[in-house]
Amino acid sequence: MARAAVSRSASLWPWLAWAVLLVIADQFTKTLILGYYRLGDATYVTSFFNIVRAHNTGAAFSFLADAGGWQRWLFTGIALATAVFILWQLRAHPGQKLFCFALSSILGGAIGNVVDRLQHGYVVDFLDFHLRGWHFPAFNVADCAITVGAACLILDELLRVRRTG
Repeated sequence: MARAAVSRSASLWPWLAWAVLLVIADQFTKTLILGYYRLGDATYVTSFFNIVRAHNTGAAFSFLADAGGWQRWLFTGIALATAVFILWQLRAHPGQKLFCFALSSILGGAIGNVVDRLQHGYVVDFLDFHLRGWHFPAFNVADCAITVGAACLILDELLRVRRTG
């Protein structure tokens, strides 16, 4: 009973602040890339990592990147619908720290990439990991936030099942 009271009295604002901070970090890094790199430029950092400028008109791993333009609006709509759902969940469960951290990370990442889609028509990617000629698709801070959020969401569910099992 005390836990339910704590959950209801916990604030939504720290989670929204985290999401906003992620959007700011994402957009700041992308602004730097757009300002200092031309499309296709790369800077060698280590034997397995480069900073590059890449444009992704698709989703993760460039899914539907060559679809002709309609995918921009599809992915924007999906992200905005997801944002509404996440806000609803954050409002309903603000005291569940790991769950809310996960959701607000996904929210910040999704909004960061929506800003790109609306502003440029593509998502700016710049983190390029590679090994022996194999390159992982370039990604950005928003993608990192979404990935960390998804991993934390899985961890939260595993911990919840363990507590109730």
